[in-house]
Amino acid sequence: MDKNSAALYKKMQTEVESYQNLQKSCVKMVKQRALLESQLNENKCVLDELNLLGPDNKVYKLFGPVLVKQELEDSRQNVGKRIEYISKELKSSSDTLENMEKDMLKHREAVAKYQQQWQVAAAMK
Repeated sequence: MDKNSAALYKKMQTEVESYQNLQKSCVKMVKQRALLESQLNENKCVLDELNLLGPDNKVYKLFGPVLVKQELEDSRQNVGKRIEYISKELKSSSDTLENMEKDMLKHREAVAKYQQQWQVAAAMK
């Protein structure tokens, strides 16, 4: 392998490694996003249940091994804030995932370009 081919091969390997690292990060982000979606759905169900309750119903929150009485409106507000926070995290996660996918596309294109140049250089020997 001549110098030019070796340099192209090294660049291609670097791009492949970057692409693989991004893929691993992307998989982690997808798992995190799935967890956030399940938490969001769970909290929406809890809010729906709280909205069915009347003012005379009692609400308890589990703190360790103890059930503590909590005001209905406080419970609704807490769950609403949790939903809001999870929604923001989900949007942030989606944006990050979208950026990762764009970066992965750039690396994939670079790998294809270097691979083509390397094959041309190898064929010219």
